[in-house]
Amino acid sequence: MEQEHKSVEKMWRKYLKSIGGSTYNTNKNYTSWHFCDNEKSANDLAKLVRGKVKRGTCSLYYFYGVENEELPMEDNHSIITTWNGIAQCVIKTKKVTVLPFKDVNEKFAEIEGEGDKSLEYWRKVHIDFFTRELKEVKREFSQDMLVVFEEFEVVYK
Repeated sequence: MEQEHKSVEKMWRKYLKSIGGSTYNTNKNYTSWHFCDNEKSANDLAKLVRGKVKRGTCSLYYFYGVENEELPMEDNHSIITTWNGIAQCVIKTKKVTVLPFKDVNEKFAEIEGEGDKSLEYWRKVHIDFFTRELKEVKREFSQDMLVVFEEFEVVYK
């Protein structure tokens, strides 16, 4: 398991203090992660989140089962990091929607806040990313595949 950068725990403690808690008297917990599969995109997307332009993200439902991972849930907290694991901000999940890729609409594309925020741009970059991701497990992308769309808000930066 990868060692978490010290900035992540430090940011979490500062966040808890900002809401009147401490690391010892709260039942809140968090995950930390970066976006995408390359350094430039991961860092660019973290900046969009910090700037409150990117207010959502999307992943393939398929991988939650394969990796035996729980789906995101409302009120979950995450620390968004750079590619190198340096904490950028704390987000809180507001809403989770599971739907077929082909049913993602302009509203979702705008919430993700990437590129020109159009559905056309959104579809292109996500098909590219999901195709690369699925290739590693010898599967092919289909527009009927379920995606997990997570809407969030920045609660600390």
